[in-house]
Formats: sequence, C-alpha cells, structure tokens
Amino acid sequence: MNTKENKNSIETFPMDVDKIISYQAKSVVSKEIITKKTGTVTLFSFDKGEGLSEHSAPFDALVYIFDGEAEIIISGVSYILKKGQLIIMPAKKPHALKAKKRFKMMLVMIKQ
Repeated sequence: MNTKENKNSIETFPMDVDKIISYQAKSVVSKEIITKKTGTVTLFSFDKGEGLSEHSAPFDALVYIFDGEAEIIISGVSYILKKGQLIIMPAKKPHALKAKKRFKMMLVMIKQ
C-alpha cells in the first residue's frame, strides 16, 4: 500500500480495504485514512461481540458497512445494518455500536 504518514496529504490511487484494515480476535481495530480540519474518514473492524459503548460526538457521522453485520443504536433506537448499508448518526445524539457478526465499516465525520 502506498499511503503516506502525513494524513493531511491526499494521495490518489486505488486502495484495497482488506489490506488496510483486518479483523483481530476479540478486538476493535481502527485506521484513520483522512484527517482534515473539516472532518475525518476512519476504517474500523469489529470482531463478533465487540463494540463501542454509548457516547455522542459534536458533529454528524456517516457509517457505511462494507462487511458483516452491526447493531447501531441511536438515541435508544436499534438498527441492524448489513454489508452495503449506511446510516447517519446526527451530531450530539447518543449512539453505540455492537458486532452482531464481525463487521467492517467506514466512519465519515463532518465537523460543523
């Protein structure tokens, strides 16, 4: 993979997501691929049963599931997302994530 350590520099070339982020037993793995003042793009992998406890963020976030199955709870409402689906988590709304099956996702955060 030809990525640079400087996350503020954008390189244009095809990337193989499976080579950027892989599953690890009993773990949540993350890799930030874009970092800007206006937002970030982060790839995550979650082993089955792993998750992120309820929290909120000061900006809107888009989650795209590109492998597996996740439960995402936003303001107390549970959503089951599978490969190829996405959801928007509004700013300042509590949300949590849990792997129903191991899954990979892209998180795009847009700062306000």
